[in-house]
Amino acid sequence: MRKEDCFYLGKIAKKFSFKGEVLIYLDTDEPEMYEDLESVFVEFNKNLIPFFIEKGALHKGDFLRVKFEEVDSEEDADRLIGSAVYLPLSALPKLEGNKFYFHEVIGFDVEDVRLGNIGKIVSINDSSAQPLFEIMKDNTEILVPMIDDFIVQVDRANKKMILNTPEGLVDLYLG
Repeated sequence: MRKEDCFYLGKIAKKFSFKGEVLIYLDTDEPEMYEDLESVFVEFNKNLIPFFIEKGALHKGDFLRVKFEEVDSEEDADRLIGSAVYLPLSALPKLEGNKFYFHEVIGFDVEDVRLGNIGKIVSINDSSAQPLFEIMKDNTEILVPMIDDFIVQVDRANKKMILNTPEGLVDLYLG
């Protein structure tokens, strides 16, 4: 499995028991969706390795307590601590309307209600408190906060997002 065919689910945060159980921190708004997983891909030496889950249960909200097959000791679990956990993109439930996954809108054209076409989404910057659309127009990078009130329509069929940005926000970049 290639990483580009997967989405980041979380990270193996710590050991839970002396029997090899671990806690996976789930980087999601809906951890309950991932309680009954049969397997995950664990990044190990830059490769994604499938790990089958014997049992799993939510633990204190954002954590999934799991017992992987063939991970039966603290030493086995220690080797996994800090590893990123992935699932195939096909495991994501389909979203509708103006809800979207970040990876889904990369490459979408962006149209502003007032300004018309303002470029293409090249990335989503989610390293700050407020995620940002990174939009390229010619050689200019435009950063637009990902605010629900700005998003008029996500048009999946035409790979287009329509925004209604406040006056001055995009104009600042386009000069």
